[in-house]
Amino acid sequence: MMLRTAIRNAGRKARSALAAAVCVGIAPVFVASAVANPAAGGKAAPSSAAPAVSMPSKIKRPRIISLAPSLTEIAYAAGAGAELIGVVEFSDFPAAAKAVPRVGDAWRIDVERVLALQPDVVLVWPTGTPETTIERLRGLGLNVVDVPTQSLADVPLALRQVGRLAGTSAVAEQAARDFERRVAEQRARYSKRTPVSVFIQIDDEPIFTVNGRHVISEIVVLCGGRNVFADLPQLAPPIASEAVLAADPQVILSTDDTIANPRAFWQRWPRMRAVQSGTIFKVSSDLVTRASPRLAQGVEVTCAALEDARKRLAPPAAAQPPSVAR
Repeated sequence: MMLRTAIRNAGRKARSALAAAVCVGIAPVFVASAVANPAAGGKAAPSSAAPAVSMPSKIKRPRIISLAPSLTEIAYAAGAGAELIGVVEFSDFPAAAKAVPRVGDAWRIDVERVLALQPDVVLVWPTGTPETTIERLRGLGLNVVDVPTQSLADVPLALRQVGRLAGTSAVAEQAARDFERRVAEQRARYSKRTPVSVFIQIDDEPIFTVNGRHVISEIVVLCGGRNVFADLPQLAPPIASEAVLAADPQVILSTDDTIANPRAFWQRWPRMRAVQSGTIFKVSSDLVTRASPRLAQGVEVTCAALEDARKRLAPPAAAQPPSVAR
C-alpha cells in the first residue's frame, strides 16, 4: 500500500541535496521576405536596395515530456500544457493531462518511447526521478532539465522556470504570484495561533509519518501546528502505534486516501487527546504531497482543520454569575 501511495504522489523519497535548476531559453525566429523590384522586371531587388522589414514567424514552442505528476501540473499551470507530448502515470490533473501519452511511471521509464516522441526538453524531479533514469536520458543526448520542488517556496520558482523554458512567462508569472499570495495570506493569519501538536499520518499498513523536512510538515507549521515527529532522521519513516500513543498528539492529520475513515481507525485508543476531542482530520494527499500549485489549496484546507481543532480543544468559558438586580 505504501508503494502504491508513493508512486501515486510521485514519490516520497528525498536525497540530501537538490540538483541545480536549469533554464533553457527559446529565441524567436525571424525570416526575411523578398521584395519585388518593378525596375528589374519583377525580380528581387539587389542587395543595395533598402532592406525589407523582417516579419516574425510563429515562435516554435518546445516539445516537453514530464517525468512526474507534479511537474505535469506545474507545466499546465505555467501555460505549457499544449507543449506536453508525454507524461508519466498518475498525471491526472488537470483533466486534459489524462489524454497525454504515457512514457512510464515515476520510476520506470520507457526510454524507447521517450526517444520516439523526439522531445526538446525532459522535465525531471531530482528528489523523485531516479538518478539512474536521469543519467541514462542525458547519456542519450536528451535535454534533461531538473525542476526541484521540495518546499512551498520551490513551487513559484518552478512555475517561472517552466514558463521561461516554454515561452509562457506571462501565464507562469501570474500563477506564481497567485500561489505566493494565497500561501502568504494563510501564514499571516495562522502562523502565530496557539500551537497544537499534530501527528501526520500518510499510510496505515504499516503506519507512516513524515519528519520536519517534508512539505506536509512545513504546511502544518505554517498553520500554527507542531509535528510531533519532526526530529526523526528519515523523511517518511514507519512509526509504531505505541510511539503515537506516547506522543499523544492533540490533532491527527491523515493524508492517506486509502483510509476511508481515519477517525474509526484511531478509535481503538480512546484515551488519546485527538480521539477524545474529535480532532482527527482527513486531507487529500494530492493537495499536500504533490509539490504543485495545488499545495496552496492544501495549505488552506490544513489551516482550516487546525483552526477547527483549536476551537474544539479550547477549555469552555467560565460560567458568569447571574447578575443581581439592584
